Amino acid sequence: MKKIITISRQFGSGGRAIGKAVAEKLGIPCYDKEIIERVAESSGLSRDYIEATGEYSTHRTWLGRALSTTHAAGTLNNEDLIWVEQRKLILNLAEKGACVIVGRCADYILKNRSDVLSVFIHADDKSRAERIVRLYGERAEKPEKRLKDKDKRRSAYYKYYTETEWGVASNYHISLDSGALGIEKCVEIIACAYGDSE
Repeated sequence: MKKIITISRQFGSGGRAIGKAVAEKLGIPCYDKEIIERVAESSGLSRDYIEATGEYSTHRTWLGRALSTTHAAGTLNNEDLIWVEQRKLILNLAEKGACVIVGRCADYILKNRSDVLSVFIHADDKSRAERIVRLYGERAEKPEKRLKDKDKRRSAYYKYYTETEWGVASNYHISLDSGALGIEKCVEIIACAYGDSE
């Protein structure tokens, strides 16, 4: 029986909205921004800092890893502290019961559990660019560049902490194109897959 759904997503694909809608449809909690709040409390770091770096790291190269304070001095730098706190929280949430967890490498953290349905949401660049302009407004930086930058940083973060490739379909139970299917259809498919696994 699958009781936990993890939603990994490309920036602008609507993964967050899909996760929330799936949780609402199934009557289970959805953890997204709530994770940021709880990690801020447990780590003592600011909510804004955690939101900015919790999935988007800056030193994710082999050189950065070799030179990071974690490896050089045996202590945790802020990014590693966030990872440790997020991981601990996600494991605790999974133990509490059925839920949807958006992002934060939850698919990897919970990969050894048999009760997890892992989902990856993606879409074409045009659909994603239109979505982020609609939701976040126009900015000086072109939407296509913002998409590329966010995805690159998210992928590097995932690779750094999991040593696994982000967004590869074979790493997930379901991979859905929200640009082609639409948000509502993605919600329906995930809810149906969750129900069929019971």
